[in-house]
Amino acid sequence: MAFKIGLLGLGTVGTGTVEILLNPTQRHPLLQEIEIHRVGVRSLDKPRSVTLPPGLITTDLESIVTDPAVDIVVEVIGGLEPARSLMLKAIEHGKHVVTANKAAIARYGDEIFTAANQAGVYVLLEAAVAGGIPVIEPLKQSLCANRIRALTGIVNGTTNYILTRMQTEGSDFDAVLADAQRLGYAEADPTADVDGLDAADKIAILASLAFGGRIKLPEVHCEGIRKISAADITYADRLGFVIKLLATAKRDEGPDSDALQVRVHPTFVPKTHPLASVNGVFNAILIEGDPVGQVMFFGPGAGSGPTASAVVADILNIAAILKVGREAVMRADGTPLLDPLLACSHQDYCAIAPMAELVTRFYVRFLAKDSPGVIGKLGTCFGNYNVSIESVVQIGMRDELAEIVVITHDVREGNFRQALDEIRTFETIASIPSVLRVLS
Repeated sequence: MAFKIGLLGLGTVGTGTVEILLNPTQRHPLLQEIEIHRVGVRSLDKPRSVTLPPGLITTDLESIVTDPAVDIVVEVIGGLEPARSLMLKAIEHGKHVVTANKAAIARYGDEIFTAANQAGVYVLLEAAVAGGIPVIEPLKQSLCANRIRALTGIVNGTTNYILTRMQTEGSDFDAVLADAQRLGYAEADPTADVDGLDAADKIAILASLAFGGRIKLPEVHCEGIRKISAADITYADRLGFVIKLLATAKRDEGPDSDALQVRVHPTFVPKTHPLASVNGVFNAILIEGDPVGQVMFFGPGAGSGPTASAVVADILNIAAILKVGREAVMRADGTPLLDPLLACSHQDYCAIAPMAELVTRFYVRFLAKDSPGVIGKLGTCFGNYNVSIESVVQIGMRDELAEIVVITHDVREGNFRQALDEIRTFETIASIPSVLRVLS
């Protein structure tokens, strides 16, 4: 029995997927029962590194998702459209879907999964987050007995590469970004990566799976790394930290314990923390659960081979279901019943706590006129807003201004921001170049 694949996209990930499917030797034996039936591309003239039989490739993508012979549609074209419409059309025609498209899932997951549950088909997305690192399936299955407390991850290789080089070379952001673009580690338009948007898509997906509810992407707090300077990297190192762009989802510790914190921002990470040593283009996700404790998943977060590995794993999961006849059965009311450990069937939305309620430590760097009493005035103002200071250090002079670095204890973000608003009005404060959260 052969399971027929309709592949949408033959770029980096699509090519890697084809290479695995055409070379099943020494891989799982079920791969020998997978057949590439049709491949959809935008252009027939583009040079390709894989050779497929004549007639297999077409530019008519819709003909693939409606083809009665296709069992599984694999969407690796990326972007929002036509990917969203093609996935929905495939579901409408009773096809199972495998996708690597974090942007479409983060924005349209509610629509896509609702349609899939009604049609009795699976939508699997292991490749949508962290490339070749298996984290989606463990959250659904291996860790399903746990009460998940938090997920904290480095889920964007481009920003991690840039911050790692800034740390090792002492270079500024703009110089490293330009070199990363030249080397192919950053896109010509790096906005999605360096502004944290890619990481926000991914943590929205992970949070939805970990906490059993849908996430509204606009409610995910998102900051990027453009404002990180070589000075911040240096001070972090002196104080025992490294700076990482972290994506975090955790249960709020404030008065509304049912709410979640879901956020992306650069963070001071203690050098002793497991995520501190994740460098270069690598990704890692640290999951904290009860009773398992801490579990960390580490590996390559992108690239043809790693991402294709995750895509093919999802194909095999669906093929295994089809092979043993575990397709959706019908309930008495006529609705399909899917495997609850594979399907994403939750309907409710998670409540997201406002950032003002976040309790965390902060690093803040001031440039001030070198006059008596500045540090005392800062301390008094912070104290008025219940912001407790852990340390204050006057580093030296920069452009004839005194450079002062403050690290707080755990404080409520709303109080801290109010204090900063008042401090900005001080005549002695020239600017506040950096404000970063500190991982406790």
